[in-house]
Amino acid sequence: MPYPQPEPGLVISYSYLWKHEHNTGLNEGRKKRPCVIILAVEEKNGRKIVTVAPITHTKPIKTARSIEIPIKVKRHLNLDENQSWVILDEVNQFVWPGFDLQPVPGSKTRYDFGFLPPKLFEKIKTKILDFIIQQRVKTTNRD
Repeated sequence: MPYPQPEPGLVISYSYLWKHEHNTGLNEGRKKRPCVIILAVEEKNGRKIVTVAPITHTKPIKTARSIEIPIKVKRHLNLDENQSWVILDEVNQFVWPGFDLQPVPGSKTRYDFGFLPPKLFEKIKTKILDFIIQQRVKTTNRD
C-alpha cells in the first residue's frame, strides 16, 4: 500500500522527536506515536514539507498548551482508550514521507489512523497558529 497523501487533519504513525531530546543530541524519536498533520506545503520542486503535532498519553503540565482528544474520536481512529492530548506548542517538520513515518500498530502497510473530525482539527489548528504568532512553538526540523 502506498503512503497516504499528507493532508491537514490526518493522524499518522510517526517517530516523533521531542525538542528536549533533539537539544540533547538525539536525531531519532524514541518511539512511534500518533501525530496530526497540521500543515502540508508543496514546494516548486514537488517536495512536500509536512508539519506534525504529537499526541501523547502524558498529561501536560501546562494544559493550556494542549487539547484532549475525546474518547469518541480515539475510538473512531482505532487508538487506545487511555486519555491523550495533542500538544500545541511543539511540532516536527519533515519532507514527506521521510524516514520516520511508521506503519500503524498491527499493520505493515498502513501509515495513518484516519482524520480528526473537522471541528476538532480546526480548534487544534487555530490554537497552534495562535502560539506561532506569539512565537511560542518549538519546531524541530527532521531533515
